[in-house]
Amino acid sequence: MALPYHVGALAPSPAWSRLATIAGRKNRRGAHRTRIAFARAAWRICLKPSSKPDLKPRLNPDPRPDQRPDHQQDRNPAQLSLSRRHFSLAAASTVLAACTTAGTQTTDNKSVTAAPPPPAKTQRPIRVGLALGGGAARGFAHIGVIKGLEARNIQVDLITGTSAGSVVAALYASGMNGFALNKLALTMDEASISDWAMPFRNRGILQGVALQNFLNTTLHDRPIEKMAKPLGVVSTDLRTGQAILFQRGNTGIAVRASCSIPSIFEPVRIAGHEYVDGGLVSPVPASFARKMGADFVIAVDISSRPETAPTQSQFDVLMQTFTIMGQSIKNYELEKYADIVIRPNLNAMASSDFTQRNAAILAGEEAAAKIFPEIERKLAAARTATA
Repeated sequence: MALPYHVGALAPSPAWSRLATIAGRKNRRGAHRTRIAFARAAWRICLKPSSKPDLKPRLNPDPRPDQRPDHQQDRNPAQLSLSRRHFSLAAASTVLAACTTAGTQTTDNKSVTAAPPPPAKTQRPIRVGLALGGGAARGFAHIGVIKGLEARNIQVDLITGTSAGSVVAALYASGMNGFALNKLALTMDEASISDWAMPFRNRGILQGVALQNFLNTTLHDRPIEKMAKPLGVVSTDLRTGQAILFQRGNTGIAVRASCSIPSIFEPVRIAGHEYVDGGLVSPVPASFARKMGADFVIAVDISSRPETAPTQSQFDVLMQTFTIMGQSIKNYELEKYADIVIRPNLNAMASSDFTQRNAAILAGEEAAAKIFPEIERKLAAARTATA
């Protein structure tokens, strides 16, 4: 058998050269097929199973030599083979680059990622304060308002009171609910809170000690700072004319001072100071509810308009005088500090008429029910604003 190389010759024989040429062409075709197979596999890996791209090349018929562009007519087969090789490598590189960015969406050549949803707004609990104004026997209407608020799940967090409002505020702050207050009001004997002073020897018709003892007994001598809810009792310093907020100490004494209508009750002496009715300087203590930390203040105004208030007795005339004097103060305080003002319809009830206590309670309930939609709307707005 003849050797492929001539003995002693360095150049290959012509037969071997032809075999090498044929083998080279096959190797090039095999490498080209390998690159195509690699590109197809890469596309199958990167694309979703639902998408089935058409991997068959769609080649237009090769134009005739006279229709080819000038830059293709002069290219030899070796250059065309090199171009195909570069194209295959570029295609494979592009596929691999696409695989590395499979988790990113592109829009207008700019990489964007899905933004996390904005956190949901949470409503922060707000403190609701209840400010109960003065009005003597009209104060029974406060009980009806409390019943109406409780029936509609309006949670009160702190309470302030002036004059008659301080009596109801102290009882409510102790933990009594509206029904318990209603029962106590209807069974209370008016004589149990009245103690006449010696005429011409004191500065008031009533001493007020009976009212003080009634409250301390009912509350089991619980001081203001030990109440179930924060309590503020408003009174007036007789010497300076300044409003004083009691938040500590004997509850009965503080309420007695807040109810000491000049010329009707004797002034109450506490720590060297004399105090009288808080309604002189704060008829409805909405501002003090704010000072105690209320975010939302519900004020209850049980005073009547001067032109509609009955004046059947000397006491009514005195109360009418206080109403006229404190009208501008009350309006300013309510406008500035109260979010809601509840005004029970008590025009037909005199301040000294304790026989209409049940009617006053019903009037308070009706007023609370009527204004409830406004309370609900404003409370929702306040919670959203403080979130």
